[in-house]
Amino acid sequence: MSTTARFATYFHIHLVSDSTGETLNAMARAVCARFDDVLPIEHIYSLVRSPRQLERVLREVEGSPGVVLHTIVDKDLRAELERGCRELEMPCVAALDPMVAALARYLGASISTRVGAQHALDNDYFNRMDALSYAINHDDGQGTQDLESADVVLVGVSRTSKTPTSIYLAHRGIRAANVPLVPGAEPPSQLFSLKRAVVVGLTLSPDRLIQIRRNRLLNLRENRESDYIELESVREEIVRARRLFERHGWPVIDVTRRSVEETAAAIVNVMTAGRGQIEVLS
Repeated sequence: MSTTARFATYFHIHLVSDSTGETLNAMARAVCARFDDVLPIEHIYSLVRSPRQLERVLREVEGSPGVVLHTIVDKDLRAELERGCRELEMPCVAALDPMVAALARYLGASISTRVGAQHALDNDYFNRMDALSYAINHDDGQGTQDLESADVVLVGVSRTSKTPTSIYLAHRGIRAANVPLVPGAEPPSQLFSLKRAVVVGLTLSPDRLIQIRRNRLLNLRENRESDYIELESVREEIVRARRLFERHGWPVIDVTRRSVEETAAAIVNVMTAGRGQIEVLS
């Protein structure tokens, strides 16, 4: 049986933003991912805020014809970009316009075109970078003297996805620290006196935890048996952790069947709901 090879289709996509362009870039990649065998060649233009900068963009579009996506706020620059694309017979799409228009209709509010509006994305970018730095400096029990400045503190035994979840939350601008529960060692005392930060316990089924830990040891080229992967010891670790969570009324999330993204979403829900009755999310 013969099969016909399928070749990817390449096309140019020009991403024009008057800010950092991260939102536009993410939107474009999400949309392109919906198409099989289609690969975009990205041309990224950030901080486009003057006619001279826009001229360079249009020259590049002319040299590499393709789709133009933009998030330009300034009316004059938008009009010039759209006019230039019409002359070049290139499609030009204002990426945020449908959502902005829908919200404007729903809220009955006018759309802001003030100069400072486009800096919101820049502020968001720096907030996320600050959150990422915080997560790195407060990973695996580091920086416990500064836990109160966290938005959320993740607590759990080893290999319960605390670090990747903290990093994922940081990319959403959430300052996340994580503290491991180590057999034979007491958790840092600062953990029990937090007033602002929300503490969330992460748990996992013993079988799944052992599997993850075995893979970890294999990656480290360690194949000796130890309490780290012994079933009864792992069960006891998890039970002690659950008792700690219950004693302090911390919400608990079971990450056994959750991706990091799903765990992060559950944590955001807990933070939104605030402190309250303990809830085990499985």
